[in-house]
Amino acid sequence: MTQRRRSFEDPAVAAAYESFPVQEREGLLILRDLIFETAAETPGVGPLEETLKWGQPSYLTPKTRSGSTIRLGLSKQGGFALYTHCQTTIIPDFRNLFPDEFDYEGNRSVHFKEGASLSLDPLRMLVRSALTYHLKKAAPTRVPAASGE
Repeated sequence: MTQRRRSFEDPAVAAAYESFPVQEREGLLILRDLIFETAAETPGVGPLEETLKWGQPSYLTPKTRSGSTIRLGLSKQGGFALYTHCQTTIIPDFRNLFPDEFDYEGNRSVHFKEGASLSLDPLRMLVRSALTYHLKKAAPTRVPAASGE
């Protein structure tokens, strides 16, 4: 990942990050960088919109509508978390691949302990899955030809 931090376009998002405790903020900023980098290198995603949803920094794909919203915030159990829409299969699919490597909250989030190192390669897979979630759902499926054709 690049060391250079992306500047904030929305002062409200910048303020949200500033409000996080220092330890959690650093982890959340690493995840933010990962989201932007993954979006830039993933075909079909297009530009991201960084905004606030429920007071949390959120990442959307408004131009292509390729992805499901990703939110970043503090966990009620302590530390910080990456959230996805709970009615998607994003977190369950990721948990199937990495059942013991991360702490999960149901179908909605992956939690990280304050100061813990982040396993960026698997997390990149999670972010890519969220950013392309609707592309996979819209992919055509082959219907077998009726017999006798």
